[in-house]
Amino acid sequence: MEGLVQRVRSAGVVGAGGAGFPTYKKLEARAELLIANGAECEPLLFKDKVLMERYPAEIVDGMTQAMRQLGASRGQIAIKGKNRAAIDALRAQLPASITISEMDDVYPAGDEYEVVYHCTGRRIPAGGIPLELGVVVQNVETLYNIHRAAQGLPVTHSMLTVHGQVATPLTAWFPIGMSYAEVLQVAGGATLSDFVLIDGGPMMGKVVTDLATPVTRISSGLIVVPKDMRLAERKAAGERTFKRIGKSVCDQCSLCTEMCPRYLLGYPIKPHLVMRSLLTTGAMSQSLTHWAQACCECNICTLWACPEDLDPRNICVVTKRDLKQAGGWLEPERLRRLSRDVHAAAEFRRVPTKRLVRKLGLAEYKKDAPFYDRRIEPDRVAIPLQGQGGAPATSTVRAGDRLRAGNVVAQPAPDAWGVPLHASISGIVRSVGAEIAIERIA
Repeated sequence: MEGLVQRVRSAGVVGAGGAGFPTYKKLEARAELLIANGAECEPLLFKDKVLMERYPAEIVDGMTQAMRQLGASRGQIAIKGKNRAAIDALRAQLPASITISEMDDVYPAGDEYEVVYHCTGRRIPAGGIPLELGVVVQNVETLYNIHRAAQGLPVTHSMLTVHGQVATPLTAWFPIGMSYAEVLQVAGGATLSDFVLIDGGPMMGKVVTDLATPVTRISSGLIVVPKDMRLAERKAAGERTFKRIGKSVCDQCSLCTEMCPRYLLGYPIKPHLVMRSLLTTGAMSQSLTHWAQACCECNICTLWACPEDLDPRNICVVTKRDLKQAGGWLEPERLRRLSRDVHAAAEFRRVPTKRLVRKLGLAEYKKDAPFYDRRIEPDRVAIPLQGQGGAPATSTVRAGDRLRAGNVVAQPAPDAWGVPLHASISGIVRSVGAEIAIERIA
């Protein structure tokens, strides 16, 4: 009989919190504490809240099985204290070994480093992972999927919140491979003609204009906003633009650094020095670029702190890319020597979600997106072979094959850190390329 690790791998479970790391690899470790991350700090997203309210028994079961596999004696569920219904639902299911750890309604409460520090009072070493503290962190949707995997059920759907300028904001299970155009139709369609989508939350999500883009295992939400909205325009700006503006305007006020959550926790990140590197060359510039490496890309610096509307976050992102390409990436030991104690003002500089929503210009959308409990059955899905988390997969089906929902359609290389993909609807394979197109049959 298959063990839990193999069942989770066979079911195609990846981290549903955004990164998409293959879950079976985490379950191969040994840990003292398992943290269920239900903090969900991105404004306007409600998928984790809905999951915890509606599937508490499944989440707790997945957590209990994961703890047993890891050898963890304790579990904690990190959740915002404002989500009382979810907390009550979970508490009714908890064994003595699992406790609730309530968090304030701040951003980025759901960041893995923040969650571990909140739950344990200890910091993940710079450049490291929670396992160095004997901790494993899993998103609550991932734990739900572990529960299903233990029963032999694969990942075929992803829970998304659809919000913003749509007729009916909602949160629902959407089949993997379903187009964003059809996702919007489930929410009654967009209520304006000239719009873009923010794929993910408004802080870390990206602007998408192609409505044929498919749902993946790591999708979390779509927010419809006007194309000319300042938030959308800033997110759509290219590298040449944000570098040029940053180079000409930044006055080195350092607010981007002083409000950075990772800096406040004592990590070696200083966005203002990375901005200064735009003004320098050679050895001087290289000495400044290393202060980008610990950036978690939360966007506090750009969308909250900077008084000039500059983009320190993306400057840090491209600087990290350039550091890797140039072989300048610092080893964890070096980063740890640059770390400092938690900032004395850290507690007082946390960003309240309500104020952040107003700052982003999203206050008119600040309402719930309740669970949509009807079965969603698109006529066609296009399941991408890349961008689903883990190593890319290779198709195991051909055009003309008949499939049932849950059948394997692609597998990663045997030695790759990847997991298979499964059909999300029953139907006929119409084409195989970068995507596997499946058309529903009656």
